[in-house]
Amino acid sequence: MQTSPDRHEYPAHWEADVVLRDGGTARIRPITVDDAERLVSFYEQVSDESKYYRFFAPYPRLSAKDVHRFTHHDFVDRVGLAATVGGEFIATVRYDRIGADGTPASAPADEAEVAFLVQDAHQGRGVASALLEHIAAVARERDIRRFAAEVLPANNKMIKVFTDAGYTQKRSFEDGVVRLEFDLEPTDRSLAVQYAREHRAEARSVQRLLAPGSVAVIGAGRTPGGVGRSVLGNIRDAGYTGRLYAVNRALPEGQKELDGVPAHRSVRDIDGPVDLAVVAVPAEHVTEVVTECGEHGVQGLVVVSAGYAESGTEGRERQRALVRHARTYGMRIIGPNAFGIINTSPRVRLNASLAPEVPRPGRIGLFAQSGAIGIALLSRLHRRGGGVTGVTGVSTFVSSGNRADVSGNDVLQYWYEDPDTDVVLMYLESIGNPRKFTRLARRTAAAKPLVVVQGARHAAAPQGHAVRATRLPHTTVSALLRQAGVIRVDTITELVDAGLLLARQPLPAGPRVAILGNSESLGLLTYDACLAEGLRPHPPQDLTTAASAADFHTALSRALADDRCDAVVVTAIPAVGEGSVADAALADALRSAAAAAPAKPVLVVHVELGGLAEALSAAASTAPQTEADNPRHIAPHPTSTEERPPTAEAPEGEHLIPAYPAAERAVRALAQAVSYAQWRRDAADPGKVPEYEDIDEKGAATLIDGLLARGQGLTLGTDETCDLLGHYGIHVHRALPAPTPDAAAEAARNLGYPVALKATAPHLRHRADLGGVRLDLADEDQLRRSYTELTELFGAPEELRPVVQRMAPRGVDVVVRAVIDPAAGAVLSFGLAGAASQLLGDTAHRLIPVTDKEATSLVRSIRTAPLLFGWRGSAPADTRALEELLLRVSRLVDDHPEVVAVTLEPVVVASHGLSVLGASVRLAPPPARDDLGPRTLPAY
Repeated sequence: MQTSPDRHEYPAHWEADVVLRDGGTARIRPITVDDAERLVSFYEQVSDESKYYRFFAPYPRLSAKDVHRFTHHDFVDRVGLAATVGGEFIATVRYDRIGADGTPASAPADEAEVAFLVQDAHQGRGVASALLEHIAAVARERDIRRFAAEVLPANNKMIKVFTDAGYTQKRSFEDGVVRLEFDLEPTDRSLAVQYAREHRAEARSVQRLLAPGSVAVIGAGRTPGGVGRSVLGNIRDAGYTGRLYAVNRALPEGQKELDGVPAHRSVRDIDGPVDLAVVAVPAEHVTEVVTECGEHGVQGLVVVSAGYAESGTEGRERQRALVRHARTYGMRIIGPNAFGIINTSPRVRLNASLAPEVPRPGRIGLFAQSGAIGIALLSRLHRRGGGVTGVTGVSTFVSSGNRADVSGNDVLQYWYEDPDTDVVLMYLESIGNPRKFTRLARRTAAAKPLVVVQGARHAAAPQGHAVRATRLPHTTVSALLRQAGVIRVDTITELVDAGLLLARQPLPAGPRVAILGNSESLGLLTYDACLAEGLRPHPPQDLTTAASAADFHTALSRALADDRCDAVVVTAIPAVGEGSVADAALADALRSAAAAAPAKPVLVVHVELGGLAEALSAAASTAPQTEADNPRHIAPHPTSTEERPPTAEAPEGEHLIPAYPAAERAVRALAQAVSYAQWRRDAADPGKVPEYEDIDEKGAATLIDGLLARGQGLTLGTDETCDLLGHYGIHVHRALPAPTPDAAAEAARNLGYPVALKATAPHLRHRADLGGVRLDLADEDQLRRSYTELTELFGAPEELRPVVQRMAPRGVDVVVRAVIDPAAGAVLSFGLAGAASQLLGDTAHRLIPVTDKEATSLVRSIRTAPLLFGWRGSAPADTRALEELLLRVSRLVDDHPEVVAVTLEPVVVASHGLSVLGASVRLAPPPARDDLGPRTLPAY
C-alpha cells in the first residue's frame, strides 16, 4: 500500500478486522491513492437511490476530480476509511475537519463533517455502525471532538445509524436537510450500545459455525482412515440434518460419492452454498483451500490441520497468514489444530470433530482449548464412570486448538443467550483478553453458571496461543475471575463434579447442610468435609444399615421441609442381608422425596453402588431424549459398575440427583454452588462508587500533567506523592530524612515526640522483624541512642537512609496497592503487612472501580481478617476508615489512568481512624484500553 504524499504517513494502526451483525467479518482500513480503481468499481455497484442519499442529487458516476478527492487524504484533517471483503470495498466513510463557518479547516478546529456510503448488497449488516465507531476513534486521535452530518429526511437508515450510536447529540432541520451534531467522547450509553452490538455480532458468528445448513469436509481421504475421512464419517453417523459434501482434489474423474456422501474435487464444484468447511489437508495446502472457500462464499472454517504455531516460529507465521487470508473473505476460523465442534440439538446433530461418538444431548456447553482435555471431558460426561456417577449431556462443544481466531470470549457470547445451554464448562490454557473475558464472564454468570479450570497455571501459555503478557500472578487472576462470578476449580474432575450438580439441581439458598444416610462413618466424613469447605452442616442423621427405602424417603422429606436446611447430602453404602434395599427402590425413594421440594439441591455420596448411581440418573441426559433424537449414539462398553449406561429414564422435567463416589468431591461441588449462589444474590445489588466532596479531581489532573511533562514514566518523590494523594483525601504521615544524629533530633523537634526512627534502605524497608525500626522514642536521648544502635548494627547512615516519623496510634498494619495491568486492567489489592501474610499469599483483589460493597467484602476476604475484628480480645480496628481508604485509592486510579501504580505501606488501622505511614506512586502514559475503543478482532 502506497504511503500518502501528504503530511502524515499511512496509519497502519487504524487497520482492523471487525465482526458484522450477521456474523461475517470485514476489514476496515484507511483509503489511499492506490484505491482509485476499487473506489470506482465500488461506486458503480451502489444503487442510484443510495447515491442520491449521499450527494443529495443524481450522481451516476464519480468524476476524476471526485476520485482524486476521495483517495487523497492527509490522515489528519481529511480521512477516509473503507470496509472491505475479498479486497473490494463494500462501504466507505469520510470526515473533513471544518471551522465554525463550516468551511475546511485545520487544528485547533475540533469539528468535522462525516458521510457514509454503503453498497446496497451489504446494507443491514451493521457495516455503517462499525465504520462510525472506527472513524470516531480516528477523529479523537486527531483531536476532533465533534461530528456533524447532513442527511436527507428520507434516509432513515443513516439517521438511525447516528441516533442509535449512543453519543450525546443535537438534531435540527433546515433547508430540507436533517443536521445531526454529536460529541465523540464515549458515554455510558455509547459503550453499552457498542457492547450490545459486539455481543450480537460475535454470538451470530459462532452460531453460524455451530448450526450450519451445509458442511463440506475438505481433505476426506479416498481410503478409510485419516483425519478428514474420520470427520466425514462422524458427521454422517451423527445424523447431521443439513447437506454434507466430501471434497478431495485427488478423487478420480467421475467419482460422485464417498461413503455415501456426495463427493467433489473442489468446493467450487459444489452446486449450492456451503456454510461450513472442515479443513483437513496438510498445512501447506490450506491457503489454496481457503481461497476456494472464500470465493465460493463459505461462511466459516474448522481447521483441524496441524503444523501451525504449535510447531514453532515458521508455523506461527503460517498461522498469522491463515487468519489474515480467511478474514479477507469474511470467514471466521476455529483452530487451527482443532479437535472440532459438536452440536447435539436435534435440529442440527453435528459432530464435526474427531470424537467417534456423539455425547448425549443435554444442557452443558463445553469449551476446551486442548483436544486431549476435550476428549477427556466428553468421555467423563458421556460415561457412567470417570469417577463421577450419573450421566449428563452436552448442548454444544467447541475445541479451539490454537484459537487463532474464535476464542472462549466468542463462545461465551453465544452461550449467554443460547436457550439450549444452562451451564458452561471451560478448560482454558490462556486468556487472550482478560479484561474482556472478565466482562463477559460477569454477564454470563449472572444468567447461568460458568465453571472454569485453568491449565498452564505455573508455566507459559502453550506455544500455539498468541496472548498478551500479564504481570499479575495466577492467584490474582483467579481472584478477579471469582469476583466476576466465575466458579474457579483446579482440576478436570472438579470441573465435571461442579457441572453435574449445577446442571441437575437448583442453587442452594445458603450454606446450611443436612446430612443423612445409612453409615455413621460416611456421615461423619461428610460432616468434616462440610466444615473444611466453610459450610454449616447439621449433625449427621444415621439411619443405620437396616434402613429401608421408605426410611430414606421419610428422612429426606423431613430434611427438605426443614427451614433451617438449604441442601441435603445423602450418604449410602451397600446393605447386606434380607433387609437390603434394591438400588432402583432407593433411587425412586430419593427422587420422590426430592421432587416434593424442588427448590433445594440434593446430592448422594455412594460407595461402590453402580446400580444406585444409574438408577438415580435414570436418564441418558439432562434433557429428555428418545432414540429418534440420536439414532447413531453408541454407548461405551461397560468396564465397571460406574460405566454402565442407564436403563431407564426419569420423568420429563424432573431434577436428576447427582451421585459422587467420595464425600469430599460432593461437598466441594456443593460449596462451589453455595458461593456462586451468594455471588448471584450480591450481584443483584453491587453497590455504588461513592462520591467524596473533598476529592479534587481537576487539581490532581493538573499536577499529573505537569509531572508527566518531565518524562514518559517516573516514580514520584515523597513530597509529590503526598501532594497527589492529598488531592484525594489520603494524608500521609511525613517522614523526614535523618542523615545524621543532629538531623534526626531536629526532625523530631519539628514533628513532636514520640517519634519512630526507621531505616529505609531497600533490604530493611518495611521489615520491622529485622530490627530496622525503633518505635515510641519519647525524647532526644532515646532517639540518639537508637540512632547509634542502628548504625552499629546495620552500617553507615548513607547505607541505612534513616528517617524520623511521628508515632501513629497503635493498630493493625495493612498494605494497600493498586496497579494497572496492560491485559487485565486496574486492580486493587489488600492484605495485612508482614512476612507471614506475604509468605501465605494472603492478599485479596478487586477490579477497579471498586464499589462500597466490594470494599467491604475485600476487607473481609483475607484469611487473616479476624485480626481486624477483635481477634482473641484485641480492640477491633476501624474497618470503615479502611474501606474508605480503599475506595479513595480506587477513585484515584480510575479517574487518572496515568497513575499506573500506588502502594500504601504500612497503613496502621487503629480503633479510631488510620495512619498512612508510607506511600509510593508511579506515573506513566496509560496503557491503551481496547475495551473503550472501537470493536476489533485480535490483530494478526
